[in-house]
Amino acid sequence: MMSDLSPDLPNEGDQPLNPALCHEVLQGVLTQLETYVFETVAVTLQQAIRDRLATGNYSEIQSASQLAEILTTQLQELSGDRHLRLYYSPEPLPHLAPNTEPTPAELAQQRHLSSLRNFDFNRVERLAGNVGYLELYGFEPPEFAGETAIAAMQFLSHTYALIIDLRHNSGGSPAMVALLCSYLLPEYPPLHLNDLYWRTDNKTQQWWTIPYLPSKRYLQKPVYVLTSQTTFSAAEEFTYNLKVLERITVVGETTRGGANPGVGQRINDHFWLFVPTGRAINPVTQTNWEGTGILPDVKVPSELAPKTAHLLALQKLLETQPTGSYERELRQSLYRVERELNEQRQALITRIGGRA
Repeated sequence: MMSDLSPDLPNEGDQPLNPALCHEVLQGVLTQLETYVFETVAVTLQQAIRDRLATGNYSEIQSASQLAEILTTQLQELSGDRHLRLYYSPEPLPHLAPNTEPTPAELAQQRHLSSLRNFDFNRVERLAGNVGYLELYGFEPPEFAGETAIAAMQFLSHTYALIIDLRHNSGGSPAMVALLCSYLLPEYPPLHLNDLYWRTDNKTQQWWTIPYLPSKRYLQKPVYVLTSQTTFSAAEEFTYNLKVLERITVVGETTRGGANPGVGQRINDHFWLFVPTGRAINPVTQTNWEGTGILPDVKVPSELAPKTAHLLALQKLLETQPTGSYERELRQSLYRVERELNEQRQALITRIGGRA
């Protein structure tokens, strides 16, 4: 059964919800669910909405944002799909026909907005002991972020181990996933990373490693991927692809569990529904991480994941690197990072104890 949520007062920038608007939005949701990736689930969702409409169970909702929040919760609880979501926009939405390609001006604007975030490459640096660190907030399309990705991997190419921080990454482009995976995997033979099956076209789109890259690959070196409960969608695909291929060590928390990509569908001037119309199929496991998330190899609170991975990297390098001045640097770095990690653990325990 779909859950009932008590309505709150409207938020700033919200608009009151009258019966006509509510009915219009719900009818739009019913229509857009026709393309949902799992047909039997779509039928169940549609029937649940119709049943609630018939009994007046949406009549107490007071505002547009509350409708979006409540319906999202109901749809996700019944489907188990974290991608399925109704959005409310205080600003009027553009009138776009389905599958409309953006104009050159719109693409330029999108790229400009992405560049203001440095295409979601938030931090790239060398940590103590010659360990690389890449903090990535999203997977922007290669046509926007390709040059930045190449530059980041070139900067990191001379480090001896790599930490990729996806704790705050909610997803993005599968093409960028394939590009960054390719940097961590051999040129030959090409490796089959992932498939995306699209129900609306009844087609499967394959993603493989890229044979040619304009800068050096990161091979035969340990790689650690940091995850949290908010790591989602394409960030999970990146992690899943490489974990299945036994290329990475995952450190942190179980990810959020969203493997069904899709498209945003406009309902009216202020509402749109993100409808998953496809599903990921890993060529090795023949399944995905939908609903379960990805379990870390080293389970720690996300706050402790960076120092934990850094310590693991230093310990690994001590086992494999030659002696001499670099060994001394490794031992000094390991001592310092271990001390800092212990301090973080104690602070976390104290904070949790204070809340209890």
